[in-house]
Amino acid sequence: MMKKDKKYRKVIILIGLIIILSTGGLAMNYWLRTQEYQNKVKNIVIQEPDLNKIEDGEYIGKYDVDFINVKVKVTVKNHSINNIKYIYHKNDRGEKASNITQDILTKQKVKVDTISGATNSSKVIQKAVELALTER
Repeated sequence: MMKKDKKYRKVIILIGLIIILSTGGLAMNYWLRTQEYQNKVKNIVIQEPDLNKIEDGEYIGKYDVDFINVKVKVTVKNHSINNIKYIYHKNDRGEKASNITQDILTKQKVKVDTISGATNSSKVIQKAVELALTER
Protein backbone atom coordinates (compact mmCIF):
# COMPACT_ATOMS: atom_id res chain seq x y z
CA MET A 1 0.00 0.00 0.00
CA MET A 2 2.91 2.32 0.76
CA LYS A 3 4.28 1.99 -2.81
CA LYS A 4 0.95 3.00 -4.34
CA ASP A 5 0.79 6.11 -2.13
CA LYS A 6 4.33 7.15 -3.15
CA LYS A 7 3.57 6.53 -6.82
CA TYR A 8 0.30 8.49 -6.56
CA ARG A 9 2.12 11.34 -4.81
CA LYS A 10 4.81 11.45 -7.53
CA VAL A 11 2.17 11.57 -10.25
CA ILE A 12 0.36 14.43 -8.50
CA ILE A 13 3.62 16.34 -8.05
CA LEU A 14 4.54 15.77 -11.70
CA ILE A 15 1.12 16.99 -12.87
CA GLY A 16 1.46 20.04 -10.61
CA LEU A 17 4.90 20.86 -12.04
CA ILE A 18 3.60 20.52 -15.60
CA ILE A 19 0.75 22.91 -14.82
CA ILE A 20 3.10 25.42 -13.18
CA LEU A 21 5.59 25.29 -16.05
CA SER A 22 2.85 25.58 -18.67
CA THR A 23 1.31 28.57 -16.92
CA GLY A 24 4.71 30.18 -16.53
CA GLY A 25 5.45 29.62 -20.22
CA LEU A 26 2.16 31.19 -21.25
CA ALA A 27 2.76 34.15 -18.95
CA MET A 28 6.28 34.62 -20.34
CA ASN A 29 4.98 34.45 -23.91
CA TYR A 30 2.30 37.06 -23.15
CA TRP A 31 4.87 39.32 -21.45
CA LEU A 32 7.22 39.08 -24.46
CA ARG A 33 4.37 39.83 -26.89
CA THR A 34 3.40 42.84 -24.76
CA GLN A 35 6.96 44.17 -24.77
CA GLU A 36 7.22 43.77 -28.55
CA TYR A 37 3.82 45.45 -29.02
CA GLN A 38 4.81 48.42 -26.84
CA ASN A 39 8.09 48.84 -28.75
CA LYS A 40 6.32 48.73 -32.11
CA VAL A 41 3.80 51.37 -31.04
CA LYS A 42 6.48 53.57 -29.47
CA ASN A 43 8.47 53.51 -32.72
CA ILE A 44 5.59 54.48 -35.02
CA VAL A 45 6.51 57.57 -37.01
CA ILE A 46 3.79 59.18 -39.09
CA GLN A 47 4.91 60.79 -42.35
CA GLU A 48 2.47 63.23 -43.90
CA PRO A 49 1.63 62.18 -47.48
CA ASP A 50 1.60 64.87 -50.16
CA LEU A 51 -2.01 64.77 -51.33
CA ASN A 52 -1.11 66.80 -54.43
CA LYS A 53 0.82 63.78 -55.72
CA ILE A 54 -1.97 61.26 -55.16
CA GLU A 55 -4.29 60.43 -58.03
CA ASP A 56 -8.01 59.77 -57.62
CA GLY A 57 -8.70 56.24 -56.47
CA GLU A 58 -9.12 53.82 -53.60
CA TYR A 59 -6.06 52.75 -51.69
CA ILE A 60 -5.63 50.00 -49.12
CA GLY A 61 -3.35 50.36 -46.12
CA LYS A 62 -2.73 48.09 -43.18
CA TYR A 63 -0.64 48.10 -40.05
CA ASP A 64 -0.28 45.40 -37.43
CA VAL A 65 1.31 45.62 -33.98
CA ASP A 66 -0.13 42.30 -32.71
CA PHE A 67 -2.72 43.49 -30.20
CA ILE A 68 -3.93 46.16 -32.63
CA ASN A 69 -4.36 45.44 -36.31
CA VAL A 70 -5.97 47.81 -38.80
CA LYS A 71 -6.78 47.66 -42.50
CA VAL A 72 -8.38 50.67 -44.17
CA LYS A 73 -9.59 51.70 -47.60
CA VAL A 74 -8.87 55.36 -48.30
CA THR A 75 -10.68 57.12 -51.14
CA VAL A 76 -8.97 60.11 -52.75
CA LYS A 77 -10.75 62.51 -55.10
CA ASN A 78 -9.33 65.78 -56.47
CA HIS A 79 -6.25 65.41 -54.24
CA SER A 80 -8.41 65.25 -51.10
CA ILE A 81 -9.14 62.40 -48.73
CA ASN A 82 -12.79 61.76 -49.49
CA ASN A 83 -13.49 58.69 -47.33
CA ILE A 84 -11.81 56.27 -44.95
CA LYS A 85 -13.45 52.91 -44.41
CA TYR A 86 -12.34 50.21 -41.99
CA ILE A 87 -11.92 46.84 -43.62
CA TYR A 88 -11.05 45.52 -40.20
CA HIS A 89 -9.93 46.96 -36.89
CA LYS A 90 -8.76 44.60 -34.17
CA ASN A 91 -8.13 46.51 -31.00
CA ASP A 92 -7.73 45.81 -27.33
CA ARG A 93 -9.49 48.67 -25.59
CA GLY A 94 -9.12 51.29 -28.29
CA GLU A 95 -12.49 51.16 -30.02
CA LYS A 96 -13.02 54.89 -29.54
CA ALA A 97 -9.92 55.52 -31.67
CA SER A 98 -12.06 54.68 -34.69
CA ASN A 99 -13.26 58.29 -34.58
CA ILE A 100 -9.80 59.56 -35.56
CA THR A 101 -10.71 59.08 -39.20
CA GLN A 102 -13.20 61.96 -38.88
CA ASP A 103 -10.36 64.25 -37.76
CA ILE A 104 -8.21 63.06 -40.68
CA LEU A 105 -11.05 63.78 -43.12
CA THR A 106 -11.83 67.18 -41.60
CA LYS A 107 -8.22 68.37 -41.43
CA GLN A 108 -7.15 66.59 -44.64
CA LYS A 109 -3.98 65.33 -43.00
CA VAL A 110 -2.87 62.11 -41.33
CA LYS A 111 -0.97 63.75 -38.48
CA VAL A 112 -3.82 64.74 -36.19
CA ASP A 113 -4.10 64.55 -32.41
CA THR A 114 -4.59 61.03 -31.09
CA ILE A 115 -7.77 60.10 -29.26
CA SER A 116 -7.33 60.33 -25.49
CA GLY A 117 -7.52 56.90 -23.88
CA ALA A 118 -6.90 55.19 -27.23
CA THR A 119 -3.50 56.59 -28.19
CA ASN A 120 -2.00 53.31 -29.41
CA SER A 121 -5.00 52.45 -31.58
CA SER A 122 -4.99 56.01 -32.93
CA LYS A 123 -1.35 55.70 -33.99
CA VAL A 124 -1.93 52.35 -35.70
CA ILE A 125 -4.92 53.75 -37.61
CA GLN A 126 -2.91 56.80 -38.68
CA LYS A 127 -0.07 54.56 -39.87
CA ALA A 128 -2.48 52.40 -41.88
CA VAL A 129 -3.93 55.52 -43.55
CA GLU A 130 -0.43 56.84 -44.26
CA LEU A 131 0.62 53.54 -45.81
CA ALA A 132 -2.51 53.46 -47.96
CA LEU A 133 -1.52 56.81 -49.41
CA THR A 134 2.22 56.21 -49.75
CA GLU A 135 2.60 52.52 -50.68
CA ARG A 136 0.48 52.37 -53.80
